[in-house]
Amino acid sequence: MKLSKNKILITGGATGIGFALAKRFIEEDNTVIVCGRREYALREAAEKLPALIAKRYDLGFAGERSALFAWIAKEHSDLNVLVNNAGIQQWMSVSDDNFFQRAKEEITINIEAPVHLTSLFLKLPSLNTIINVGSGLAFAPLAKVPVYCATKAFIHSFTRSLRHLVKSRNIEVIELIPPALNTDLGGKGIHDSSPPVAEFVEASFEQLKQGETEITYGFSQAMLNAGPKDLQNAFTRMNPA
Repeated sequence: MKLSKNKILITGGATGIGFALAKRFIEEDNTVIVCGRREYALREAAEKLPALIAKRYDLGFAGERSALFAWIAKEHSDLNVLVNNAGIQQWMSVSDDNFFQRAKEEITINIEAPVHLTSLFLKLPSLNTIINVGSGLAFAPLAKVPVYCATKAFIHSFTRSLRHLVKSRNIEVIELIPPALNTDLGGKGIHDSSPPVAEFVEASFEQLKQGETEITYGFSQAMLNAGPKDLQNAFTRMNPA
């Protein structure tokens, strides 16, 4: 991937991994647009990064996703990089009364939204790169977040197929596969002991410079390269009886 002189859209880019990517891309002389559903978070992000373009769109609704694409096509038709980063993580049990409703929310944001946006943004003649954000939990799931892990397994599979399907159009498809990082994903304080986001982003940019298309770090690197027995052992360690 060319790391400078791009125009990039990062969904869910006001906080966490999305914001760290936005900051790093701006440092590399890119124009960065972020979207999200929380107005205050977008405002804070823009205050921290004055070069950032921030727009509110709730990707939980198909109409909002279509409106986002229409705005980009009209106002930023030279956009060439789509980063499907927005995601939610629900800590829950299948026996919870609201399990199915919360599961649907995860499926909508983590699967339906990136698939829909991908289909829309492939209509942009300028598009040459799609980056999907997966997770090391796609390979060895944490049972306390059962639907989240399944959605990331979907993203990993979808990304590999997408890479093959658009190869003839010279569109590069990259998957960022982070481990657990010190963000508020899943709730404040849950991941406080995890590695800093900045470390993952720096490692990711080094791999992007080398032309890698599956970007890993720490746990996610081990899981991507693990065999069936290692994956089963990891699952057992993460989910004690």
